[in-house]
Amino acid sequence: MKKKLRILVMLVLAAVFIGSLTMVILRSLDYRRGEEAYAEAESLVQLPDLSGLEIPEPAEPTDEPEQEVYIDPYADALRSMDFTALREVNDDVLGWILIPNTVISYPLLQGEDNQYYLTHTWKKWTSAVGAIFMDSQNNPDLTDFNTIVYGHRMNNGSMFASLKNYKQQSYWQSHPCVYITGDHGSYKYDIFAAYEVSTQGITYQLGFSGDADKQEFLDACMAQSVIDTGIVPTVHDRILTLSTCTGNGHATRWVVQAVLRCEAPAEPQPEETLPADSQSAQTAPVETVPEETAPEEGAENAAADSALQTTDEQQSPESAASEEAEPQSEAESTAPQTQQQEDLQEEPVTSAEEPVSSQTPQEGTENP
Repeated sequence: MKKKLRILVMLVLAAVFIGSLTMVILRSLDYRRGEEAYAEAESLVQLPDLSGLEIPEPAEPTDEPEQEVYIDPYADALRSMDFTALREVNDDVLGWILIPNTVISYPLLQGEDNQYYLTHTWKKWTSAVGAIFMDSQNNPDLTDFNTIVYGHRMNNGSMFASLKNYKQQSYWQSHPCVYITGDHGSYKYDIFAAYEVSTQGITYQLGFSGDADKQEFLDACMAQSVIDTGIVPTVHDRILTLSTCTGNGHATRWVVQAVLRCEAPAEPQPEETLPADSQSAQTAPVETVPEETAPEEGAENAAADSALQTTDEQQSPESAASEEAEPQSEAESTAPQTQQQEDLQEEPVTSAEEPVSSQTPQEGTENP
């Protein structure tokens, strides 16, 4: 009897081992396929050689246009990029996002919703790697006061995984800015805040009624930051919010925010009136794809438990991203997560700069 029991236990253990090994192999193949897709994107867009370029100092707010025209070496080099070849493959490509001297150098996309690119690469291949994408309700020309971009926080360090390093002041000092290049030019955003925030936080707000509403948003962002950059955005500037998962569950997201300096208008602008059914803040959508972030300190059991949990309601992705990726959309249907799904943690929140009814779509990862 003991011998039969021992054999049965050995068979169960062998099956578990084979199953785990198969998942590891499939995950590695998925990672490799994703790396190949994004290496191809760099080749097609002819990404310029940026080695040796000096990162410029953060821009200061000003009411007066500069007398001398300053050429940003990164912006100047990126401005020559041609996205025609990428758009022949996928016309959702808006441009390119880059943080100098990091792995974050990817095509920037925008889908019809905040769900699709949680589980698809820029080539529309199904993959846990996903893509770096802008909130579906943002204006693609980057003219919104708050533009949200999502990405997964992958265990292999790809996509938005390196955003987690902005918990350290020294990392910000070495990597202080973000560049976005598209049809309208190349823009440099200076990073001013990094923090963990609730998926229902004000960070994912897209509709603003006026300067007072914008200032409340900025004050909240600054107050939560874990780094002190000395950079203080104004209501006349434009904010870029990069969102990814935290590795600590689905209730919060890790965000890094940057500012694009803009000139103050010559005359005061009339305050907007938001429709009664519009919400100024939105809720980050819940993951619907495997979590990519590896469990942190003693979180192995928690990760196993989360595989049995269903995804919560969320808004459009503002939080989707993996180990390195948020206004509101309709409640997402719950779906059990598999162990392979625990690979991703990115849940974006969706919102619209133009006041509209927001709904919370489902997300596969937090950063995306």
